[in-house]
Amino acid sequence: MTVPLTVAIATMDRPEALARCLEALAAGEVLPAEVLVVDQGRDEQTQRVAEEQEGLSVSWIAQERSGLAASRNLALERASHPIVAVTDDDCVPSPHWVAALHRAFSSPDAPDAVTGPVLPLGPETPGLHAVSSRTRLSPAEFRGRALPWVVGTGANFALRREWVGRAGGYDERLGVGSAGGAGEDMDLLYRLLRQGARIRYEPRALVFHERQPRERRLASRSSYGRGVGACCGLWLRGGDWRALGVLARWLTLRTGLAARAAKQGRWEALREERLVLGGTARGLVYGLRGGRA
Repeated sequence: MTVPLTVAIATMDRPEALARCLEALAAGEVLPAEVLVVDQGRDEQTQRVAEEQEGLSVSWIAQERSGLAASRNLALERASHPIVAVTDDDCVPSPHWVAALHRAFSSPDAPDAVTGPVLPLGPETPGLHAVSSRTRLSPAEFRGRALPWVVGTGANFALRREWVGRAGGYDERLGVGSAGGAGEDMDLLYRLLRQGARIRYEPRALVFHERQPRERRLASRSSYGRGVGACCGLWLRGGDWRALGVLARWLTLRTGLAARAAKQGRWEALREERLVLGGTARGLVYGLRGGRA
């Protein structure tokens, strides 16, 4: 069974990971009508992986502009269906992912956007660590002043394309590949909520994220903090004073985690929180400058 939904996957020189992601989609309970692979890399094997995948309607699109946000915007522009679901090339959608998204958007009380869990892929392995996890397994609905990092993450996100016209697309000053570091997903969630969108967290729409070496996790902590700071700076520069409250809640959360780690002698966790807070400060300056590094 195929459902009228586009899946967008941004990729860059990770053909093996992309193949794993596409194979998981092809093995799903239902299939998306369209898969768009937006490729910023130089590895010619990526195009072959996309075009030779059996069981899916896959289009490979070359992206000249740099940055994750630019690739996701191109996918939103090219998508043929009213619902666009986004995941990453180092993720593995569960067999029920597309079906759960389709049911959510087809229900009588259908939301405007859907997020879901992102769990670590595979068993715990020495030297590898979870990144970008969202472990909540109970449903939730978000509107208005919800904190965007509580609502969800860009590795598991779907929306009605009509909302792109209302809230705008991804801000290309943010996201991996930009000086903003990360935060393009948080920024879009925030703007959707500001425009009145109703966002559902659907536990059955489950995605698994590849575990990463310690160095990658540490790099992601700094980038994550930088993205949050950059978002808040950009919102403040635009005259949105609610961003002060968001920033205060973020700093309270991270300083609390740092203090708890120090009290318990968990020095690696303290190091991670210091990276998050340092990234937040640098990102805030970047955002207040209007996205100029």
